[in-house]
Amino acid sequence: MNGIAGEQTGQRSHARRNHELLVATAREVFAERGVDGSLEEIARRAGVGIGTLYRHFATRDALIEAVFERRIGDFVAIAETAAAEPDAWFAFTGFLEAMLRLQSEDRMLKDVLWRSAPGAERVESARVRLRDLFEQVLERAHAQGELRADFGFADLAVLLWSFAPLTEASSETGSNVWARHLHVLLDGLRAGAATPQSEPPLSEDAMRVLRERRMGRRT
Repeated sequence: MNGIAGEQTGQRSHARRNHELLVATAREVFAERGVDGSLEEIARRAGVGIGTLYRHFATRDALIEAVFERRIGDFVAIAETAAAEPDAWFAFTGFLEAMLRLQSEDRMLKDVLWRSAPGAERVESARVRLRDLFEQVLERAHAQGELRADFGFADLAVLLWSFAPLTEASSETGSNVWARHLHVLLDGLRAGAATPQSEPPLSEDAMRVLRERRMGRRT
């Protein structure tokens, strides 16, 4: 019995090592190539067969969520720092710079942050927390008269989506071209520079449809 128990314990330890190795390897591949990175390459780099990968992660989404769950804390920390900053404009600009820098260094993050597909409870809870913190930053910037009054959460989401090609270019070229574009754009978000807009912001339904069409669900 002891021999059987020891063998089973060894098998479980081996399975846990493979699980963590696959997650760590997927993080590297997804950071380099985005969430469409090859699962076969992940298995090869991890030194396991593709069958082993699928035994641990039945779908691509399951693997993505496992990797993202280990990164969500980075986003929450950035948002909490911004929410705690007393200078609302500094909080807003610092938040954007930190978020976009993180995404420029990891292509997966920009792919996953605004995905609509449901994930693990911890990840979904963190997304709710992130939105709450984002809205706090926006509300204080409005209250202090620093941010144009008509710029809301939907506009923030579109702004972050719009930087996807720039953060990708930055990761490929080693430059920070996104930062130059951001600083030019921020000048237009100052309350004193605002001009009336005839078009309303995206509705919640429109944002959901855009996420689904842009990102889709991956299996």
